[in-house]
Amino acid sequence: MQLNLNADLGESFGAWKMGDDAAMLGIVGSASIACGFHAGDPLVMRRTVHAAKKAGVSIGAHPSYPDLQGFGRRPMQMAADELQATVLYQLSALAGIARVEGMTMTHVKPHGALSNMAAEDEALANRFARAVRTFDAELILLAPAGSKLVTAGEHEGLVVAGEVFADRAYNEQGHLVPRSQPGAVLTDTRECVRHVLRMIDAGGIVSMSGRRLAVPFHSVCVHGDNAHAVEVARAVRKALEDSGCELKPLAQLSTLGRR
Repeated sequence: MQLNLNADLGESFGAWKMGDDAAMLGIVGSASIACGFHAGDPLVMRRTVHAAKKAGVSIGAHPSYPDLQGFGRRPMQMAADELQATVLYQLSALAGIARVEGMTMTHVKPHGALSNMAAEDEALANRFARAVRTFDAELILLAPAGSKLVTAGEHEGLVVAGEVFADRAYNEQGHLVPRSQPGAVLTDTRECVRHVLRMIDAGGIVSMSGRRLAVPFHSVCVHGDNAHAVEVARAVRKALEDSGCELKPLAQLSTLGRR
């Protein structure tokens, strides 16, 4: 089985440091880099892209709602043209920095509330997928497995990779449990590993209650902003390799449906 292991990185801002990107880049195969709207700044973006290139890690944009103070986790309502412009602005920023660093941006993954809302809201999912296609139809859309965003991306003709989270719990519908609820964020490394292996065994999402939802997925994410992110990523990587998974950068997965 081929899989991608990814993390959301580049989320420091100015003098404020978030996560250990250097360590994570030695573990994951792909990085989704903040574009300044929920975290990150131009210098952080460029340094992260440069470090990813040195580590041989593929990169993608991690656009969000314009919510720097709320880390992009607060729901927002935006007009369709404003949302598209907001997404295009962020994709352009990272693509430009990547070009200067001799890198190519290969995927797009929405962040926080934008991702959670697009996973359930068909109209929002369609707007986001359309914005990605408008910018570059060759980009891979990294979307929550089994979500409306997966369907929207496929409808727009994009290559779509389904994603599951090693450190987040799922509800009965296969969506992420809100962070405000107990047990939503998995803080024990061993439990994160068990969670991932259960999903591998089930061929899809496994909810908090044990319900199995058979949906294809191609990538496993470890959130880079969690305090134990490096430990979890290292343990998950080892568990996946021990179980026979071949880990590759996102764009190198032969299991992705190609046009």
